[in-house]
Amino acid sequence: MRCSFRRGSAGPNCGSRRRLLVSGRCGCGRSGVFGKFSGVNRVRNSLVAVLTFLFALIAPAAAMAADGVGTAGRVDDRYITFFCFGVIAFFAILVTVLSLIQGRLDAKKDQRRHDLDRFNS
Repeated sequence: MRCSFRRGSAGPNCGSRRRLLVSGRCGCGRSGVFGKFSGVNRVRNSLVAVLTFLFALIAPAAAMAADGVGTAGRVDDRYITFFCFGVIAFFAILVTVLSLIQGRLDAKKDQRRHDLDRFNS
């Protein structure tokens, strides 16, 4: 990506193909393409931080208001055991499905490479 900094009122862009840094600056030291959006990102990040902090303060108070009883009511050992079995099954199924997807994608990639090698030679 090129830097969009103008060297003068009518001058050309800096045109630097150097990598723009996180701060939106390139090798010319001036604000690049992303420099003008830093205020929006700062506001969004601040808002997310404040909302997270408020949620961390309010959530424990709401849980203690009902004497520690959650939305599922009072739970016993059987309920917790079956819930944990469900978590184990979920992750086992997730790993299996993602492995199948990765296998199919690898097969497609190998087929595409084979076809390109066959047509290019």
